[in-house]
Amino acid sequence: MRKIVKEFIPYLLIVIVVVFIRSYIVTPVIVRGDSMDDTLEDGQVLFLNKIDYRIKKIKRFDIIVIRDDDGDLIIKRVIGKPGDYIEYKNNNLYINNKKVKDNYGNGETNDFDLEEICQITNTKCEGKIPKDKYLALGDNREVSADSRVKGLFTRKQILGKANVRIWPLTKIKIVK
Repeated sequence: MRKIVKEFIPYLLIVIVVVFIRSYIVTPVIVRGDSMDDTLEDGQVLFLNKIDYRIKKIKRFDIIVIRDDDGDLIIKRVIGKPGDYIEYKNNNLYINNKKVKDNYGNGETNDFDLEEICQITNTKCEGKIPKDKYLALGDNREVSADSRVKGLFTRKQILGKANVRIWPLTKIKIVK
């Protein structure tokens, strides 16, 4: 009996380590749909880095994984952070009333402003994104169900950063 327990311990340790890594450090996520085209494609697999935002702040234009209000995991790009005023006019991004180059937006982005986004979830914005809330858009703006549809996302809904593509093997790389 002792021999069996002794042989079983390394396997148990492996399982514990794998569960720990997947729960707290990194886990794979699959891109679903076309909302992040041309940066990411349907079916690609990324690593979800769960540690980065425990150490660092969320940065504008990071690719993030969000658990939306329906419980679905969605992959989007951070456009607006707490304290920002965001709007799109004539397919141009404005952050705090300054035109900002949006190197990621693919397709036409219809005009919107922060007030419209805040009304979706009855959020009080008072001219800026509230504390612990973020505005996220898909890169393929014409088809993405993002903050323009779902409203602002809370910090708690953001599970982490997804910037390493691991599948398909021919496309393994850090994505931005």
